[in-house]
Amino acid sequence: MKLFHLPSSKSPARRPIIGLALGSGSARGLAHIGVLRALEEAGIEANVIAGTSIGALVGAVYAGGRIRELEAEFRRFDWKTIGSMFDPVFPRSGLINGRKIEGFIKSHLPARTFDELPIPFRAVATDLGTGHEVILADGDLLSAVRASISVPGILTPVNHDGRILLDGGLVNPVPVSVARALGADIVIAVDLNHDIVSGRSAAKRASSRRDDFETPSHAERNAFKQAASRVKSRLRSSPNIAAKRFRAMLERERPPSMFEVLTASLHIMEVRITESRLVLEKPEVLIRPPLSGFHLMEFDRADELISLGYRAAQDPLAELARRLNS
Repeated sequence: MKLFHLPSSKSPARRPIIGLALGSGSARGLAHIGVLRALEEAGIEANVIAGTSIGALVGAVYAGGRIRELEAEFRRFDWKTIGSMFDPVFPRSGLINGRKIEGFIKSHLPARTFDELPIPFRAVATDLGTGHEVILADGDLLSAVRASISVPGILTPVNHDGRILLDGGLVNPVPVSVARALGADIVIAVDLNHDIVSGRSAAKRASSRRDDFETPSHAERNAFKQAASRVKSRLRSSPNIAAKRFRAMLERERPPSMFEVLTASLHIMEVRITESRLVLEKPEVLIRPPLSGFHLMEFDRADELISLGYRAAQDPLAELARRLNS
C-alpha cells in the first residue's frame, strides 16, 4: 500500500472519515465480502459507502448490518440456484427480466429507503438517455440497487423516477469520487476488474478449471440452457419468421457466445474507464484482488472469491489501522 498523509483537522480530536468505494464486477463482487471481513478485523469503521453494480448490492447490505446473512446465502449457491434466477424475456431490452433477482435482493436488503440505513450509502447508475452518471441517494433502496446492477444487454434496465437506468460500471466502475463527495477523508477502494484484460492473475494460473476467461463456466452453461429451454417453449407456437430463426439458433448444440461477447466488451470498457478515473480520483487505499479467472455468473465459487478478497485486503488494511492509531 502506498504511503499517505492523514488529513489535518482544526480539531485534533476528530478522526478522519473513512469511505468505502466498492466497484463493479458481477460475481467477482463476492470478493467485497472478504474485504469487509478484513476491514472489521482491522478495527476500521466505515463511515460512508459508495457502490457500483455488485458493489451497490454488497454496500447496501453492509450499510444495514446484514452482510453475514448475505455471505451465508452466497456460500450455499450452486449452478441450480444461479439458473433459478434466470427469467428470460424475448424480445426485450435485456435477456433477463430481473424479477427473480429483485426478489433475492429484497430479501437481503436491511431497509426500504436510503434514510433508514445506519451508514450513509450511495449507489451509482447510468442514465441511458443522456449517458450521465447518476448518484442514487434517496427514495427506494431496492429500485436503486436493481438499477445499479443492470448489466447492458443481459439484465433489463430500470425506469427510476422517469429515467431509464443501467449498470453504473458504464461510467464509474470504482466510485471513489462518490465516496469523496460523501465527505470521506480516506477512501478505501476495491477494484475487481484490473487484471481481467491485461494479464493472467495468480488465481487464474492456479485454476485448473479454466483455460481462458472467454470460456463459459459450468454454472453459466447450465443457467443458459435453463433459460434457453424456457425461451424455446414460448417460441414454439409463434408463427413469426424472426421467432422461427431464433428458435433454430437455440436448437444448435451451443448458441453463439452472446455472454462472452457482452461481458468481454464490458470488461475492456470498465478496465479502461477505471484506469483513467483512478489517475484523477486517487484513493488512499486501493485493493485489487486477483480475480481474472472468474466469470460473470460464477456465484457458485463464493468461497474462493471471498477468500481472495480477504487475503488481498489484510495487509493494506492492517497498515491503515496502524497509521490511524499512531
